[in-house]
Amino acid sequence: MAAGSGPYRSVFRDGLFAGQVIVVTGGGSGIGRCTAHELSRLGATLALIGRKLDKLQTVANELRGDNPGCDVDIFSCDIREEEKVAETVTAIRKRFGRIDGLVNNAGGQFPAPLSQISQKGWDAVVRNNLTGGFLMARECYTQWMADHGGAIVNIVADMWNGMPNMGHSGAARAGMVNFTETAACEWSVSGVRVNAVAPGWIASSGMDTYPDWMKPLIRGMRDHVPLQRLGTEAEVSAAIVYLLSPAASFISGTTLRVDGGVPNARRHYPLPKHDRSQAFDGFHRSVMPKVLQEK
Repeated sequence: MAAGSGPYRSVFRDGLFAGQVIVVTGGGSGIGRCTAHELSRLGATLALIGRKLDKLQTVANELRGDNPGCDVDIFSCDIREEEKVAETVTAIRKRFGRIDGLVNNAGGQFPAPLSQISQKGWDAVVRNNLTGGFLMARECYTQWMADHGGAIVNIVADMWNGMPNMGHSGAARAGMVNFTETAACEWSVSGVRVNAVAPGWIASSGMDTYPDWMKPLIRGMRDHVPLQRLGTEAEVSAAIVYLLSPAASFISGTTLRVDGGVPNARRHYPLPKHDRSQAFDGFHRSVMPKVLQEK
């Protein structure tokens, strides 16, 4: 994957989200950045949320450069702070007049065994990956979607069968899956669909944030994937876009795995080596993480 020139090579039709306002949290990097590019390419008006305005501004500039005339604005917000979330959603609603979709992508964690996670560390990760997502979804719902409908996609993770060394994140992501299922039921009366996407091991910039001791583990991940490769940001974005789209009008309360079949692998079944799975990478600005370039 090497950064190239635009436009984004989406499999979806041009103008799919024309006239729609979609909020993307964690829009300054990784999957959030990629999804913002695809949604912009498909005509969406975007509200990008993150804690660092400089990163959001960089993505907004990319979007304007790739899609002249696109409408995008950035909002600094710590999604863990209830009052700030409410203020930010109000600002988005006033800026654009509506909120049709929410991509609940912001999150984060750090590697550690359960025995070494303090309460402070546990709470920080749960607030990032569960509480913040709940607050964003609740505010988008109560401030707009309850009366006008909409679609919400929560980004979780491959936490099936446990998440060793990431137990705080696994617990939070599992909670978000249950929240997704509950909200899909409670908010259906408003015409709101709520789904989740669970990325597996994705070749994204986040891989470069982990400590050195994890680098060999990251480089060896592909050997544990039935499809024998890592996923791309564009493959996750495509799943998100599908669940936001009219094609998913009868899908709510589901979690779509984008993981190459990892949870289905079993220790008693040795995975055969192969190169039969071809990656889809429609994101013209994608760059291979440094850790995967090392040997």
